[in-house]
Amino acid sequence: MPNISDYTETEFISFIQKIRAINKVGSDEELGELLAQFRKLTGHPDGTDLMFYPEPGQDNSAEGVTRTVKEWRAAQGLPGFKEK
Repeated sequence: MPNISDYTETEFISFIQKIRAINKVGSDEELGELLAQFRKLTGHPDGTDLMFYPEPGQDNSAEGVTRTVKEWRAAQGLPGFKEK
């Protein structure tokens, strides 16, 4: 399984958009695999709630989730996204 440092921010935004598309028309199995991958990649304690059940006022767009993950990982001293 890839690490978050294998993704640029743009690629991660696309990954989130793929999750949302599969959520609408894909199988539960495929969605489950993508959500598990998201949780593992981000390591964020809120996991997929960042996308589906955000805190009040939190931006849950693909860009907003990516920004939240990036800021949280930096604050934790964890690796971030790869440079373009």
